[in-house]
Amino acid sequence: MNRLGEERAHRYLADVAGANVIALWHALERCHELGICAFRINSQMLPLATHPVWGYNVVDLPGGSVIEAGLRASADLAVEYGISLSVHPDQYNVLNSETERVVAATIIEIEQQAWFCEAVGASTICLHGGSKAGGIAAAQERLRGGIERLSDRARSRLALENDDRSYTVADLLPVCTEMEIPLIYDVHHHRCNPDDLNVEAATDLALTTWCARATLPLMHLSSPRIPWGEGDPRPHADFVNPLDIPRCWSGINAIVDVEAKAKERAVMELYRMNAEHLL
Repeated sequence: MNRLGEERAHRYLADVAGANVIALWHALERCHELGICAFRINSQMLPLATHPVWGYNVVDLPGGSVIEAGLRASADLAVEYGISLSVHPDQYNVLNSETERVVAATIIEIEQQAWFCEAVGASTICLHGGSKAGGIAAAQERLRGGIERLSDRARSRLALENDDRSYTVADLLPVCTEMEIPLIYDVHHHRCNPDDLNVEAATDLALTTWCARATLPLMHLSSPRIPWGEGDPRPHADFVNPLDIPRCWSGINAIVDVEAKAKERAVMELYRMNAEHLL
């Protein structure tokens, strides 16, 4: 980027962002065609937007008003097709880091994602609990403090997800309940990183955290690439094993993101199995 100079660099970023908006439009059309009602938007739709040197506001880019209009048109299309949109900022965003520089950068990123969500009509910013340095009590308190530093626009979209190494459902529930932040229940992560809650109890408790939101609860589903008990279960498989779908999820009114490497093909395979009464 340094070799391009500011004007050429911003024109390049505008070209990438514009192409991404077009790709988003086509993705929504494809979801509608396949009957898929939820889509997670790549967090790099607006590349380098929060970079300390090359960061920008979309409207300040060459053709920025057209890019913003494309985002808002995508929001209208998602509403027309009944597609729920969400984002999941990258793992380097740690709202409760012991390093202030990391927390400050995370807040900037989440605020930018909140602006993007507002423009494109996405309801949820999914974030992991983050650091547990200093013990769970201290880490939870830092997490509360990080959430309090967010704007209402960001907090109204933020949701916390249990992860497969650090924060369990039980670790996040006190923060989610106190701060009125929904918990995205990832059942695969819960199986990899269990606590004293079983799947049924974790599901019920996670659902209660969504009561204050106007959107449907969001949950994550996947299967391990290596079969359970035969190696590291954390990496995701191409498709979802029907045996990994919690029976207690049947009849729940919620959005389920399928986190499978085969993406829409995995969703369509689940549709096929359901149509053939294999689920």
